[in-house]
Amino acid sequence: MANKTKTVAEIVRTIPDGSHIAMGGFAIARNAIVVVHELIRQQKTNLTLSQGVAGLDVDLLVGAGLVSHLIIGGGSLDRFGPNNCVNRARETGSVVSHDYTSLSICFRYLAGALGLSFMPIKSLLASEVLERLETGTAAEDLRRMKCPFTGEEYLLLRSLTPDVSFVHVQVADREGNCQINGPRWENEEQAKAAKRLIVITEELVPTEYIQRSPERTVIPAHRVEAVIHQPFGAHPTAVYGCYDYDADHLKLYVDHSRNPERFKEYIGTYVLGSGDHWEYLEKVGGLAYLEDLRAERLLGY
Repeated sequence: MANKTKTVAEIVRTIPDGSHIAMGGFAIARNAIVVVHELIRQQKTNLTLSQGVAGLDVDLLVGAGLVSHLIIGGGSLDRFGPNNCVNRARETGSVVSHDYTSLSICFRYLAGALGLSFMPIKSLLASEVLERLETGTAAEDLRRMKCPFTGEEYLLLRSLTPDVSFVHVQVADREGNCQINGPRWENEEQAKAAKRLIVITEELVPTEYIQRSPERTVIPAHRVEAVIHQPFGAHPTAVYGCYDYDADHLKLYVDHSRNPERFKEYIGTYVLGSGDHWEYLEKVGGLAYLEDLRAERLLGY
């Protein structure tokens, strides 16, 4: 049995500037916030980020000035509003953003997971999304073709093969066998498309626990390079079955993200001003506060 547990600081030190990082999760659910904070602390720059639906994780990294290129299928902070840092970076031209649909991002990851160089689809045809992609720098990742069997028109999407993918899960063992409860979105395809896969888990369990329900192992150990064990590692976003999103902290974040100077205050206080994720969790309220966010086990929320 290989013990693959590592600290987040150890893992982030191995990520070169200019890497393509795929972020798991969706909007304000299962974001790898513990990793994002450490990327900011270590000032990893010139990053390419890809994600099906960009959320708080991407907004933080863009706002911190670490991102040069986005490949996303939309995004927001759900009912708390838009990704202010991402929108501001688009307007100023400080990032190049290739805006797909979440489904087409999933297909690009699927191609990478299958070891294919492209994936044919039809869903973007005759859409304004495709028009914008074909007239911009994303055009190099797209081709049109006629099906050799039926003559139908298809769009070919270049595969996405991230340098490293970070996926936050509810349960994993020390070898890297993982269970994702609730919605998975494109996270399985994204995980299997990456050259390196790092999982962040809420609970670290014995392998015997995983073996009781082998059909629930979404990501098997042989694909996983390392496991980061970090309870509340997605705070202030939600993890189904573990805890709800922190509405008060998300409101605080949105208030700061509207203005670049106030955003710097947020980063200074909660990220750069915290030595690690445990210190951050103390700053946002500590254990008693976090316990109020825990999910009701039967309902999952």
